[in-house]
Amino acid sequence: MNHDDNEEETTMTDTSTLTRSLRACGSATVLAAALAAGPALAANNNDSGDSAQSPHLAVTESDFDKTPQGKQIERYHLTNRNGMSVDIITFGARVQAIHMPDKNGKVADIALGFNNVKDYIDHKSTYFGATIGRYGNRIANGKFKLDGKTYHLPKNNGPNTLHGGTEGFDQKVWAASPIDTGNTVGVELTHFSPDGTMGFPGNLAVTVRYTLDNDNDLRIHYSAVSDKDTVINLTNHTYFNLAGAGSGTVLDQVAMINADQFTPINDTLIPTGKLESVSGTPLDFTTPKPIGQDIHADNQQLKYAEPKQGGYDFNWVLNSDGDLHKLAVRVTDPKSGRTVEMYTSEPGVQFYTSNFLDGSFKGTNGKTLGHWGGFTLEAQHYPDSPNQPNFPSTELKAGQKYTQTTVYKFLPE
Repeated sequence: MNHDDNEEETTMTDTSTLTRSLRACGSATVLAAALAAGPALAANNNDSGDSAQSPHLAVTESDFDKTPQGKQIERYHLTNRNGMSVDIITFGARVQAIHMPDKNGKVADIALGFNNVKDYIDHKSTYFGATIGRYGNRIANGKFKLDGKTYHLPKNNGPNTLHGGTEGFDQKVWAASPIDTGNTVGVELTHFSPDGTMGFPGNLAVTVRYTLDNDNDLRIHYSAVSDKDTVINLTNHTYFNLAGAGSGTVLDQVAMINADQFTPINDTLIPTGKLESVSGTPLDFTTPKPIGQDIHADNQQLKYAEPKQGGYDFNWVLNSDGDLHKLAVRVTDPKSGRTVEMYTSEPGVQFYTSNFLDGSFKGTNGKTLGHWGGFTLEAQHYPDSPNQPNFPSTELKAGQKYTQTTVYKFLPE
């Protein structure tokens, strides 16, 4: 991972973008707070950096598809000198594809996705590649209390609210513009979520920046500001299969999760509120092991996550302490040599093994996407934090800035 990061790029809100969104809705209170918050990110669009110093970095824009209502969806194609490319689409501000060479130079798409908007809508419960919000993961019983008031959310996962409700950020069309700093290329996406959307309080302006460099770092920087106290927990829901999307299961791929503890769940996948050690359990990935090594173990937690065959769908409490220079997760495909490493400012990661993909549909390359056909690394605060006083807070005060940065580094370079 590149350790020469400008701290502003990883911690500060792109204030100009947020204030544009808020100005459009006339939210003067938050606008004033955002303007007072400080300078924008260093990596501004159309930066004057010398692209000749970073050969083959490029970002191109093209039409992807249209929504059923006729709204145009754009695709941004990011490339670097190593033969790696990333496609971002404005529907759901999502990763549509990641093409990556293996140790022999053979390129494959290692992210699960679709070639059209209809499939993303028809199979929206997969959340392939999407930006998740307002609240990633589950909120128990579709409600939480904030400032003495109880807020009710639509339930879309049994008795609970999942990934922002019935129509989260994954189903929205985001505004977008390209980024080219000379050392990185990418896309900035923005969305305005009105007060009361899916039951959440506050007019919320959100910016997500994807950038790619020649070190194969795909950086996702999130920022947001609200004009009311609210809760927020943004994440990305890309499914990886390092052997290539549709190339069978990920059970032979080897994972290391830098976490000594996890948040155990009940039968509706809501945390109990405790932190438990992974030691002696199938959830212990402190030493690298194949994902499938213990997935069939006789363990109640695995059965909660996937009642029929067992599976992973848990929040691990990371040891990396929000330090972007400390490795949080590493997964390797021994056959291809492809590896993804995750670094994040977030305290947790949801490692999910696509337990509910059933092989009933196909992805971008026409291959079937089956059970255990991918894994997610969702950097996040813990599930149900608004209802769990002992968990790190997900409350965002009016006028304050929310920021989060997660980096996926891909090998071989």
